[in-house]
Amino acid sequence: MRPDLKYWVAFGRIPGVGRARLQLLERRFGDLETAWSAPAPELLAAGLDQRTVSSIVQRRGRISPDQEMERLERLGVQAFTWHDPGYPPLLREIHDLPPVLYVRGQLTEADQTAVAVVGTRRPTAYGRQAAEELTWGLARAGITIVSGLARGIDAIAHRAAIEAGGRTIAVMACGLDLVYPPEHARLAREVMEHGALVSDYPLGTTPRADYFPRRNRIMAGLGLGVLVVEGDMTSGALNTARWAVEQDREVFAVPGSIFSPQSRGPHWLLQQGAKLVQTVEDVLEELNLTLVPHRPSPAAPTADGDTEAAVLRHMGREPRHVDEVCRLSGLPIATVSSALAMLELKGLVKQVGIMTYVRAHSLSGGGR
Repeated sequence: MRPDLKYWVAFGRIPGVGRARLQLLERRFGDLETAWSAPAPELLAAGLDQRTVSSIVQRRGRISPDQEMERLERLGVQAFTWHDPGYPPLLREIHDLPPVLYVRGQLTEADQTAVAVVGTRRPTAYGRQAAEELTWGLARAGITIVSGLARGIDAIAHRAAIEAGGRTIAVMACGLDLVYPPEHARLAREVMEHGALVSDYPLGTTPRADYFPRRNRIMAGLGLGVLVVEGDMTSGALNTARWAVEQDREVFAVPGSIFSPQSRGPHWLLQQGAKLVQTVEDVLEELNLTLVPHRPSPAAPTADGDTEAAVLRHMGREPRHVDEVCRLSGLPIATVSSALAMLELKGLVKQVGIMTYVRAHSLSGGGR
């Protein structure tokens, strides 16, 4: 731990003291411990403006660096400055890198091979299925999945990565003592168990609308690329994709229906040169990760008996109504409904609409 880490954390409590001003302070004083106690004239001499200097002088007397570290320790939150070995190497490459990254959970060397999966908070059945299958396949291939814990595609991506036995990172637009949206508290705990929650906001920071576009730069910066699955032209997913372009990361997009508003964002990205994604291999090949070893997975469940096998045989990646399964299998609706209920319990099929199902994780190898 850096001797002056607590002062990095303390400066993070003062509005207006961000990357550029901390660089000025480091350049002038050598370390932030010295800067923390510097008088106003020396802070001005470091290049800070009068307003920022006044803010520092007024607020630092009410901030205890030691107490800040104690709060982090109580909650199991680690803090890494951009100088620390634990700071993600990919994130250190971006221009607007966070001075301090707060981490709840664990970041590992494996997380250097990561892809951000983002999209609308209101996905269609097609979008949910695409996000789940592609994320599941990427996680199986050893890719850490980065997303924002938001409703919709983000939550689907985190859950699919966990289900695949992979790692996942959630980037928060608030302090790590909070969870937003609150209904994702359980998902946040699962993410911590299979990866980490990260934020550049100090503890106690509540989410604000303008924080989300800012946190998107971290989502893009933590990965080798960004995969967009549905979103209209005002979606935050496009903001993340723009950060990816600025940070020289790859941008991937899943095509959708020309009639769906949620396809406008991905289609616009494709027109701008994003890589079209239909399978997991499309992502792996573009990133030169074709040979990443797949993660082992537990023995897959199977259909029991002729009836379940017959029903499963007629399930594919396109949603199918129970009536169509009855027609194709020649079985009565009561038999088909019962078999589908059992197959869903085993995770072999997934209900995506009223009496409408798809085959779950019809993937082999990297993700077809």
